[in-house]
Amino acid sequence: MLSKRHRLLMMVILVLAYLARLIPGARTVDDAYITYRYARNILSGAGMVYNPGERVLGTTTPLYTGLLALFGLLGGGPQAPFPQISMTINALADVLSCALLYALGRRLGQPRAGLIAAALWAVAPMSVTFAIGGMETSLFVLLMLATLYWYSQERPVATGGVAALATLTRPDALLFLLPLAGEWLRRGISLRPLRLRLHRLPARAAAAYAIPLLPWALFASVYFGSPLPNSIPAKSLAYSQPQGAALIRLLQHFATPFMGHETFGIPWIRLGILLFPALYILGAVTTVRRQPAAWPLFAFPPFYLLAYALANPLLFRWYLTPPLPLYFLGILLGLERLADDLPLKGLPWLFAAGAFGLLLNAWTLRPDHGPYLPAPKMAYIRLELLYEQVGRDLAQQVQEDEIVAAGDIGALGYFSNAPILDTVGLVSPQVADYFPLPPGALVINYAIPSQMIRDERPDWIVFLEVYARNTLLQDRWFLEHYTLERALETDIYGSRGMLIYRWSGSDGP
Repeated sequence: MLSKRHRLLMMVILVLAYLARLIPGARTVDDAYITYRYARNILSGAGMVYNPGERVLGTTTPLYTGLLALFGLLGGGPQAPFPQISMTINALADVLSCALLYALGRRLGQPRAGLIAAALWAVAPMSVTFAIGGMETSLFVLLMLATLYWYSQERPVATGGVAALATLTRPDALLFLLPLAGEWLRRGISLRPLRLRLHRLPARAAAAYAIPLLPWALFASVYFGSPLPNSIPAKSLAYSQPQGAALIRLLQHFATPFMGHETFGIPWIRLGILLFPALYILGAVTTVRRQPAAWPLFAFPPFYLLAYALANPLLFRWYLTPPLPLYFLGILLGLERLADDLPLKGLPWLFAAGAFGLLLNAWTLRPDHGPYLPAPKMAYIRLELLYEQVGRDLAQQVQEDEIVAAGDIGALGYFSNAPILDTVGLVSPQVADYFPLPPGALVINYAIPSQMIRDERPDWIVFLEVYARNTLLQDRWFLEHYTLERALETDIYGSRGMLIYRWSGSDGP
């Protein structure tokens, strides 16, 4: 039973979590618009496609796409307000995630740690930004925490079923499922004598996991040719970054879980890289000694760091969110251990007050762009607003049979509704042959290949100048065959504007 004080505090936390996502309004991330366009095309009858007639799985989140389509059907069909729908789904998901953090804390014998972790998650910019940004992150975190909660309750069917939904939300769910599977296999194997005790294996969990996944895998294999999203190999080919860059970024992230660098600057990172992992390890070790089967809960954050560090992809900001709720909880469990050892019973509450203050300092009362409402400082959407402006303009200019090429296809594709040639390759797999580019073609981590444009000859091309500084803008053929229609002022990513070019040449070489 919950104490009266904990019930009251949890009610406050849940309301706070919802309001922290409702008040800022939708500040949609570019990638979210890709999912919106898939959902809109489902409702319009074009099918689960980005470009009508092109069956390419360019989204990694089929479950979230289906949810958006379902709620869109109830809220206006193809013209449904998807940014508002996704923000509502995400706000409710994060409210439930806060409740689950508290429930996990109780299961691990430290309800206060769960309560504080929930309160911090309610306002954490890394959570709020992508909830109001329309990404599937909030749903993924909810399903991850629910999977771990049902695992802690020894409920294999519920664990397997929710785990399958998590996998359909993001394929990197496997990173927290592998430790769970490893623990269950360990329980099912006897080494003296070596034999597999099938009655100890969670066969029901495996069945519950497979049942939702198999229909999707069969459908995707027939419809798209593969259940694997095309966006995964496309990003790995198109984007380039130095070896070890992902590891450095992840270490910085794990050093600043409560955004202390926003208040104290770079020195805080040096302190945090020692303090927070140490607290996390202390909390994990203390808890696992009492409850050995709990180790998979604590394996996920370091396993996540290791997997992404080895893969070394370009880390988009929403990739950094999933390990944080468990990282919060582990840190608080470490503080509970310190509070017992010192003894200093109020230490977790003192820490909570400081961390809460740091997180709030990473918010702004009046952003300098987008909705002028309180929001996390990192909820930066200048680029999306620029693409929205261009997309709305192109919707009035692009003819039905004309193709628009772009490297950032979210807001531009959603608001223009034009056929898109994706120069990264998420929804245009044919461009994979033009990557990787030689280092001299790159100013930042991506550039548009000149030969791709020569071969595909789209009618319009929209790009940040920095994407083409060493490729298209140095290509005589391109400058002879395309006319600059418009240049918008921006310095995003070090660009000298956003450029809109239109085909003006003949079909000759």
